[in-house]
Amino acid sequence: MIITVVGLGVIGGSYVQALKGLGHDVYGVDVDEATLAQAKKDGCIIEGYVDGRDIVSKSDLTIICLYPSLVLDFIKTHTFKKGSIVTDAVGIKTYFLIEALKLIDQDVEFVSGHPMAGREKKGYEYASAEVFKNANYIVIEHAHNKKESIEFICDFVASLGFRSVKIMSPQAHDEIVSFTSQLPHMIAVALMNSDTEKYDTGKYIGDSFRDLTRIANMNAELWSELFLNNKEYLLESMLHFEKKFDCLREALINDDVETLKDNFRLSTSRREKLEK
Repeated sequence: MIITVVGLGVIGGSYVQALKGLGHDVYGVDVDEATLAQAKKDGCIIEGYVDGRDIVSKSDLTIICLYPSLVLDFIKTHTFKKGSIVTDAVGIKTYFLIEALKLIDQDVEFVSGHPMAGREKKGYEYASAEVFKNANYIVIEHAHNKKESIEFICDFVASLGFRSVKIMSPQAHDEIVSFTSQLPHMIAVALMNSDTEKYDTGKYIGDSFRDLTRIANMNAELWSELFLNNKEYLLESMLHFEKKFDCLREALINDDVETLKDNFRLSTSRREKLEK
């Protein structure tokens, strides 16, 4: 199968590295020629293209790993092979799919996906096949998808190392991701920015602060686009979080030890369930 990965950053670079040795003809598209040269040197792609028009017209599967707006621009300006599948790695789906399906050729099937994996650093140099190992993947099903195409993408990403592959509607995806991904990033940003900097904070942190703020290292352009195009679900998740946070604050004000203990027990049991 001829596969072209568009955008060889952390996710796209991890795709080409995970595909290495699986028997596919893999090509890369990126605006940075040095990145393409490195991916070719690593044996992850046969050839690299800055534009990609020639290769996507021959590809059986095109994986576009760009910001949402740039994915739409790429679809708008490229012609894909008839009968091929195009997929993405975008973190929002409802708004994005409405726009993408307006642009995609009717002879090409768009099967949207979301690898729940990544790193805080940007660029191919931080990519690795290990990024996908035991990670979760969400396949987005819409009215124009064929059952066999959904099944193909499910099997394909499983071959790359993803542990759990779930099929969801665009709306269900955006609702759960607002809680599991976007809200944690918002919390990390707020926590990091609430530092009064009275002390040299880095000299007094432990693993809990490191873990909670790891994702505060944000790609501003990407995450602002994701948040704003999913703000209804995200605001709902933030409101629910605020209520739970206020409950803990009130318990402290009122010296309500039982409420604190009840919340700690509940959070402990719920956290343990996540690993099962």
